[in-house]
Amino acid sequence: MIVEDWGLVNYADGFERQKKCVQSVIDGAEDHLVLCEHPPVLTLGRQTHPESLLYQRKEIQERGVAVEHVDRGGDVTLHAPGQLVVYPVFDLNKYGKDLKVYMETLEEVAVDLLKNFGILAISISGQRGVFVEDPAKGGVGPDKIISIGVGVRKWVTYHGLGINVNTDLSLFNLIKPCGLDVRMTSMQKLKGHSVPMGDVKAKVIERFQEHFS
Repeated sequence: MIVEDWGLVNYADGFERQKKCVQSVIDGAEDHLVLCEHPPVLTLGRQTHPESLLYQRKEIQERGVAVEHVDRGGDVTLHAPGQLVVYPVFDLNKYGKDLKVYMETLEEVAVDLLKNFGILAISISGQRGVFVEDPAKGGVGPDKIISIGVGVRKWVTYHGLGINVNTDLSLFNLIKPCGLDVRMTSMQKLKGHSVPMGDVKAKVIERFQEHFS
């Protein structure tokens, strides 16, 4: 697969670049694995409920957070600096053309990734994403640490994972993440210190190569 690191990129610009990657894979190019971060933005998936936004859109934008409609499944989620966004642009014709299996594999990648950093995470039946128990809450939880939402065009995937590495968690107070009554957490919060983004990127690449070789 071709790995690209786009750094910090405006969400709308990144989405346009992502669509070009999708078309190139449809046309026969190798799979792409894109890593990036976005300035603060709420993305509204196809199943977003109005009550998932806890403030009026104008108030959200006045706080410096953009709002974008996107063509992935799922409800609202947030991207911001300190969150590693991973866009696998993969041709599922190579992997059995099974979207459910693909989503489950993304969750396995996420769980294995966190294990590399000493964080025990789980997936929960019926809820997309990856969750952890926060010891500070005395086992009450779980909190969500990685969000997953995908789109597919001609069996080529796009959108992907939002991994809270050193994310400003206060931004999640603007929404019900993914439409759920759930608290978000981050690798930084669980480890008690900032986690080097370069280390996380390296492990993400390893885990994707392992699961999608």
